[in-house]
Amino acid sequence: MFDLLPAQLPWWVVGPGLGLLVAGLFLVNNQPLGASGAYVQTSGLIRRRPDTAVWRVWYFAGMFLGGLVVTQVLRDNAGGDVRSGYDALTGTFSMPVVVIIIFVGATLLGYGAAVAGGCTSGHGLCGISQRSPASLTMTATFVTTAVVVSLTMRAVFGGAL
Repeated sequence: MFDLLPAQLPWWVVGPGLGLLVAGLFLVNNQPLGASGAYVQTSGLIRRRPDTAVWRVWYFAGMFLGGLVVTQVLRDNAGGDVRSGYDALTGTFSMPVVVIIIFVGATLLGYGAAVAGGCTSGHGLCGISQRSPASLTMTATFVTTAVVVSLTMRAVFGGAL
């Protein structure tokens, strides 16, 4: 259709925006922002748990719908192909291999979030802002692991990814 959004917003817009969002959520609701918490609350709503925070269900739905709108509607997609956001992977591997990689990665991510007591966004944005030693340790672990894996993949695949 048309290219409405820039490829990347400047850090000086996104950083303060996230900071204000996190601080505002603590002021209004006294709760942290986190994707895994939204997933847990959504599954609680599906299982009809009475202690479900409905705003987190809307947050979870918004993450999905927002990604769908940006990748499928607001980006120029003259070929009519469904865009996945995994062009580098699909350019290197076949689609069945990409699906397996994404499934394994998502499973490990979910398991890690359960073991860590939260996801990267929850620990990095909210836990550190609350000066949680566990969140500081978890965020340092996430970042270190991401750097090591990225450098390893770059070395193994010659920069193709």
